[in-house]
Amino acid sequence: MTEVRIQKILSLLEEAYPDAVLVLHYRNPLELLVATILAAQCTDERVNKVTGTLFKKYKTAKDYANVKQKVFEEEIRSTGFYKNKAKNIIACNKEVVERFGGNVPDTMEDLVTLPGVGRKTANVLLGNVFGKQAIAVDTHVFRVARRLELAKFNDPDKVEQELCKTIPQEKWTRSCLLIGTHGRRTCIARKPLCNVCVVEKLCNSPEKINITKCTLK
Repeated sequence: MTEVRIQKILSLLEEAYPDAVLVLHYRNPLELLVATILAAQCTDERVNKVTGTLFKKYKTAKDYANVKQKVFEEEIRSTGFYKNKAKNIIACNKEVVERFGGNVPDTMEDLVTLPGVGRKTANVLLGNVFGKQAIAVDTHVFRVARRLELAKFNDPDKVEQELCKTIPQEKWTRSCLLIGTHGRRTCIARKPLCNVCVVEKLCNSPEKINITKCTLK
C-alpha cells in the first residue's frame, strides 16, 4: 500500500462525497452514544426514526438510567436486539451518572468501560462530537477498506489498527466518513455499483471482477 495510492483514493472520495457526514442524528454526546448503541445490527435510517421520538422524552443520562427496562424495550423494539440494547443503554447511563457526573466521558479509556460501548462506538463519539481523530470501523468501513486493500484482516479492531497505520492521523475522522459514505452509496454489500465507482480503477477486489463478468454476459 503506497502513500500515493492512499492519497489518490481519499482525494477521489472527497471529490465524490463532499457532503459526507455521520448519518445518525444527534445534538450532543449523550444522543450520539445512545444512537450508536441502537445502530448495532440496524440501519441508521431506522435508528433515526426511533430516536426522533426518543430524544424528545429522554434529555439526560439520568432519564435513561431511571427508565424501566420493559418500557424502554418497547420504545426501541424496532431497532432489533432490543432487550440487550435496552439493558446496555440503561446500565451505561447509570455509570455515566455515577462515575462521570452525568457527562459522557471523552477518552477511549473511559468510554470502553461503559456497558455496550466497544471501540467502534467510542471512536464514533471521539471523532464526531469530541473533535479527536478517530477511525470507527462499522460494517461499511470494514467492507470498503478490505475491498480496496486498505486493510486485510477479518476483525474490525485489527482493521482499525491497519487503517490507523495506513491513513495519516490528521485525516482519520474525515477518511472514515468518506469511506463509510462510499460503502453506503456505491460500494454496497451485495451488488456494488462498480460502473459508477470513482475509485474503480484503483480497486482489485475479486468481487468487482465477478460483477464485471456477470455484467458482460
